[in-house]
Amino acid sequence: MNRRALLLSACAAALAVAGCATPGTSKQAGPGEIEAWSGRLSLRIDSQPAQTFSALFELRGAPQAGELTLTSPIGNTLAQLHWAPGEALLRNGTETRRYDSVDALIEAATGAAIPVAALFGWLAGREDRVPGWRPDLSQIGAGKLQATRESPGPRADLRIVFEPA
Repeated sequence: MNRRALLLSACAAALAVAGCATPGTSKQAGPGEIEAWSGRLSLRIDSQPAQTFSALFELRGAPQAGELTLTSPIGNTLAQLHWAPGEALLRNGTETRRYDSVDALIEAATGAAIPVAALFGWLAGREDRVPGWRPDLSQIGAGKLQATRESPGPRADLRIVFEPA
């Protein structure tokens, strides 16, 4: 079983108890501060068969350098993603894998090419445009973000719940 399938399987099992999770917090960065968000995220990819991914998350940093930790609702670390100029790492248990870019890293961890730079903007309430993606920021003040990738296929639906600042 490949790493992504293993991670997706672990997340699918965690989905059964995901209703117990509570949203985390967000922190808008001031001068010299690091942006940070935590809460729940889910991703559905309309492939054959459909893939679903759900986890608690902690996101810190910026598009250029940051860290994303994915955990199950019971607190088990599913994966740690770290990126900085010249490095993109996926830590999964005792294994560390290197990738060419943060975008390749995110795709390996989640199964979908999620635009990391735009994600930081969307979480901050900016409607950053990315070809093929349609963000819905209408509930960002209530701590909810939805973004849909319509092209290239397969369609992907990203949903994030966090506590607004």
